[in-house]
Amino acid sequence: MSLIDLITGNAGTQVAAQAENKFGIDKNQVIALLAVSAPLVISYLRKKSQEDDQEAEALNSALEKDHDGSILNNPAQAADRQQEGNSILDHVFGGQKGQVENQLSEKTGISMDKIGPILGMLAPLIMGYIGKEKQSNGVNSGGGLGDLLGGILGGAQSQAQAEPSNPLNDILGSVLGGGSSQSSGNPLNDILGSVLGGGGSQKQQQGGLGGLLGSILGGR
Repeated sequence: MSLIDLITGNAGTQVAAQAENKFGIDKNQVIALLAVSAPLVISYLRKKSQEDDQEAEALNSALEKDHDGSILNNPAQAADRQQEGNSILDHVFGGQKGQVENQLSEKTGISMDKIGPILGMLAPLIMGYIGKEKQSNGVNSGGGLGDLLGGILGGAQSQAQAEPSNPLNDILGSVLGGGSSQSSGNPLNDILGSVLGGGGSQKQQQGGLGGLLGSILGGR
């Protein structure tokens, strides 16, 4: 199961529909948010696991204990696990969480009072996906997580570039373009910054995420 399958498949669309009902946010906006936040979370986790063996083992333990992928078969869990998702994001982004939420809010049009709770619903889904991929690839320790997460990002980038006509793939390809394979630097600058503003990248000249979102959200 690819990252794009997570975003556009049954699990992603069901959670987006839940968020639409709960927060009054168009589900296409939520899907677009998932398309950006999923690779961003994975990139941060990859960086943490590569730089700190203890972080890698803690992530491996959390995936085995709490994120076995069952949420993908029962996406209704997402709403009930929103608070857990908030804690996940606190750990993943640390002191940059507010900056991440602000950028995502500005570019998706989801208000700041709703962006955090919606991300809290998405986080257990993203972690469940990682946990399922961990099992599928036979990764049994923290030492293999960096390569696993890098493979997820690389596979998603290749798939997105192969099908650029799909606006969601276009978003994902832009998020991953050039940043995901670099272990140096801050992932927020490498990935989020280049797409959502800052840095003179060609993606920004194309309108960044705002322009891409417009293609599916009606010219935002």
